[in-house]
Amino acid sequence: MRRRTRWIVAAGLVVAVTGGIAAAATDGDSDQELTGPARDRAVAAALTATGGGTVLETEAGDAGAAYTVEIRRHDGRRIEVALDKAFKVIAQEPDDDTPGEEGSR
Repeated sequence: MRRRTRWIVAAGLVVAVTGGIAAAATDGDSDQELTGPARDRAVAAALTATGGGTVLETEAGDAGAAYTVEIRRHDGRRIEVALDKAFKVIAQEPDDDTPGEEGSR
């Protein structure tokens, strides 16, 4: 293989490997805040599912769900509600993270 070709192949490998590492580091978590009608629908569904509370954070595409809403219930417990694209609740779990902070789930 010619020297120039080897450099091109090596550079391509470096880009591929570092891109894979960066994608793995984010774990597919976009941390994109919901806005507009999507936020309104997600919040309404999550509050109905939890029996009310205070919305702490909303996200699109977090933890395998289309939408997630973090709620502090009236008793102080934090709940993360996962919703599908049709705004149906697919999971609820206790959330020990501080809003905006990634935890080890």
